[in-house]
Amino acid sequence: MQRPGEATQGEALVTWALWSVVLVAVVVTYARLDPAELYHTSNEGIAGGVSRAVVLLNFPIALVAIAAVLIALDVLPRSAWLVGGPAVALCAVVAWPGVVDQDDLDVRWINTVPAAGTALAVALTLVAFRRSGSTLTERLPLDPARTAIGVVALVASIPWFAAELGVYLPEGIWIMERPGVEADGSTIAAVHLGHHHGLDGTLVLLSGLLLSRPRIVETGLATARWLYVSLAVGYGAVNMAQDYWNEQLVKRGWLDWKIPSALNPKLAWIWLVVLGIAAAAGVALRLEDRRALRRLAA
Repeated sequence: MQRPGEATQGEALVTWALWSVVLVAVVVTYARLDPAELYHTSNEGIAGGVSRAVVLLNFPIALVAIAAVLIALDVLPRSAWLVGGPAVALCAVVAWPGVVDQDDLDVRWINTVPAAGTALAVALTLVAFRRSGSTLTERLPLDPARTAIGVVALVASIPWFAAELGVYLPEGIWIMERPGVEADGSTIAAVHLGHHHGLDGTLVLLSGLLLSRPRIVETGLATARWLYVSLAVGYGAVNMAQDYWNEQLVKRGWLDWKIPSALNPKLAWIWLVVLGIAAAAGVALRLEDRRALRRLAA
């Protein structure tokens, strides 16, 4: 029986659907294209497509899965922690250095660990869906901001969506096929075919915005979800902006200065930006939560 104000699974289901579409596109694109046209992969055919998809299940999908687990656990009995706890632990393995290597994106046995955590997270969402339903949370004060941010992110990601499908767009608003110089001195298309970490940033940002909407009853879970999705918003936004800046402005020749990578946590100013955006998002979400609680109590 659903409790008043309890989190439904609509946003989590939308999030999983979004990532499922991306996974299918990755399998198809990496299966049909020569690895030489892609980025840091060597497997060919369907094996290459599945290989890259499993790595994607690690990073960044396993990170997103943790937030989905928190939302599912809010509506499930305490015994669900017997699955939810291991799911979070398995997903968190992706943060260990070397589990996902951006210089070698072929699947390795260690990648089955976060992938298993992601599978458990999906299972928990489906079980929670049977209990609390699939409706979306009613309109919230920050929804206009969520929509505006989402639209901007999606428009900026158009070249990455094309690359995900294995096609180049004609040069114009965006550049794609024009050669660009990488950090290691190698030359590759400005927006190479296949998956991009800028698109990861966009999708993590969108996932954070979606998964910030359900109202969670249990205080500890609510706090953990609030902190986690705030960080996801900051992390996703910065990685999206970093990849877009370097591909569309620096490689076009308009600017020389590159935004440094923010893929891995480190003591660098770019991570102050990540944390600053996360803090701003956290304050906004906290205020929204308080308004929602007052509305439920009225």
